Amino acid sequence: MTEINENVNVEPQNLEVQNHEIKNEESIETTTIVEEKIETIDKKVEETPKTKTEIKPLDDFDWDLIGRKDDVYSKDERTKLEELYGNTFKLVEEGEVVMGTVVAINKREVVVNIGYKSEGIINANEFRAEAEIKVGDKVEVFVENMESIDGQLILSHKKAKSLKSWDRVNEACDNDEIVKGYIKCKTKGGMIVDVFGIEAFLPGSQIDVKPIRDYDVYVGKTMEFKVVKINEEFKNVVVSHKALIEAELEEQKKEIVAKLEKGQVLEGIVKNITSYGVFIDLGGVDGLIHITDLSWGRVSHPEEIVTLDSKIQVVILDFDDEKKRIALGLKQLTPHPWDALDTNLKVGDKVAGKVVVLADYGAFVEITTGVEGLIHVSEMSWSQHLRSAQEFMKVGDDIEAVILTLDREERKMSLGIKQLHPDPWENIETKFNIGTKQKAKVRNFTNFGIFVELEEGVDGLVHISDLSWTKKIKHPAEFTSIGVELEVVVLEIDKENRRLSLGHKQIEENPWEVFETIFTVDSIHEGTIVEMSDKGSIIALPYGVEGFSTPKHLVKEDGNPAKIEEKLEFKVIEFNKDAKKIFVSHSRIHEDLNKAQEAEEKKAKGEKTPKRTKAQAEKIEKTTIGDVTDLAAIKEELLEQEKKKLK
Repeated sequence: MTEINENVNVEPQNLEVQNHEIKNEESIETTTIVEEKIETIDKKVEETPKTKTEIKPLDDFDWDLIGRKDDVYSKDERTKLEELYGNTFKLVEEGEVVMGTVVAINKREVVVNIGYKSEGIINANEFRAEAEIKVGDKVEVFVENMESIDGQLILSHKKAKSLKSWDRVNEACDNDEIVKGYIKCKTKGGMIVDVFGIEAFLPGSQIDVKPIRDYDVYVGKTMEFKVVKINEEFKNVVVSHKALIEAELEEQKKEIVAKLEKGQVLEGIVKNITSYGVFIDLGGVDGLIHITDLSWGRVSHPEEIVTLDSKIQVVILDFDDEKKRIALGLKQLTPHPWDALDTNLKVGDKVAGKVVVLADYGAFVEITTGVEGLIHVSEMSWSQHLRSAQEFMKVGDDIEAVILTLDREERKMSLGIKQLHPDPWENIETKFNIGTKQKAKVRNFTNFGIFVELEEGVDGLVHISDLSWTKKIKHPAEFTSIGVELEVVVLEIDKENRRLSLGHKQIEENPWEVFETIFTVDSIHEGTIVEMSDKGSIIALPYGVEGFSTPKHLVKEDGNPAKIEEKLEFKVIEFNKDAKKIFVSHSRIHEDLNKAQEAEEKKAKGEKTPKRTKAQAEKIEKTTIGDVTDLAAIKEELLEQEKKKLK
């Protein structure tokens, strides 16, 4: 093989020209020999007499000599020489990785001899990542093309490394081998590691047994890994450093768990913080402090109590040998706050605290860390109108309260804040004396009256019968509405049951004293029928007074009954001041007129009215009026009884 000097630059173009010239010279020589043979045969054919005998080929004609120069070797010698010459070349195939020797280097290319009939060319960029390469170095190359269009052997060092690396990675994975890798950079979810020239992925969870928060400290380091997953289709490799230490840690865990005891106090490092608790590294085995075991007080998030990587003392609450679960506690290292509560604290004492939890039914107030009391919503205000606790306070408020109940054994305490203010019912008689006029706010309606609030904690009832002197009210909603301010008069006080009987109509004087002089019996007044029923009708009279008339007293002079909203004249046939009832009649007006006319006519004729008949008529009339009066009295008595029951 021709020796190439280091200072000589071998240009591929020159090699190609030389090869081309050699081929041309061989072609010319072969053509010349063939032409000479043809001329010799033609001469012999011409000199031979033409006969009809059959021409046979020469038995000793050697066809292999065509195109060759005179050969001094026999067939056997030639065969041996060809074998010797063929053995000087390596048998290589495309796609194969072989070892070669660098024979020349320039700025663009590296010439490598792989023992083939020609040297191969490799782009110099493929050696950039490696140390300085020089002539004589042995390198692995990949045979891309045995002979290119230019007749050149094309090799690749990069592909050889890649194929060799994949074989090496697969071997490491199959044999569970530990490999070394260089961490090149950080990527989403982990790191990129160079293993045998292949970029492998190192997930963040596989860097160490504890969570890693700063990946940058690992960039540029060379570490040991295990190949845990290979995807041939997508050419992905996943490695793990955590897998190397897990086996060792598992043995450590068994030893540590075997020595654990409930109640044992250990020192650990805060490894991870979650919303439900804290993971503590106890030196090879992890334990969990649940959020409820961090403090005797309420904790919104564990970060309020501990910080990452800090050393803390913990107590072992429980552990599971099989599942290697260890339950730890932090608050158990200190006495329970209820046990340390001031022994002099008693019911009725004032305490200060902070609102930690709010609910519709009340608020929990932390007196000291781990000691809480409940303020029920009914103990927040003297008002009997229950509201939500959010209307009185919010979480984080510092408040003062009074201890209502205290149970040290059950570790329960109830508090109140309304007790900080005087009970409005203590001096109710002096503040809201009977007969005094007050202003109240309408709070609620019932069928029998209106509940009003005079001040916070002091409510009263205005019965429906005490709303108006003159109007008949069927429901309080006809008279007023909720939230309206109403003037009332205190009628009765029940301090023991915290009840007040109030009246609205009593604000004004009783008009029935005056009505008695206006609506005298037999007096006639104009009225309007405002309501009708089978039993009778309501008649609107002057001064806002209402009268009552039965159907037989609503017959008009023409014999037809009166209709609703019809305006007629009515005669008062009975006035009951106590029952506040006025009975009127329209029929009595024309009946009395007719009787008077008949009497005058008889008097003019000289006739006398039989006393017996007159007496009987008066008796019948009185009986009718008396019956109505009795009914009214019974009705009034029933109303009074109902009123007493409600009070």
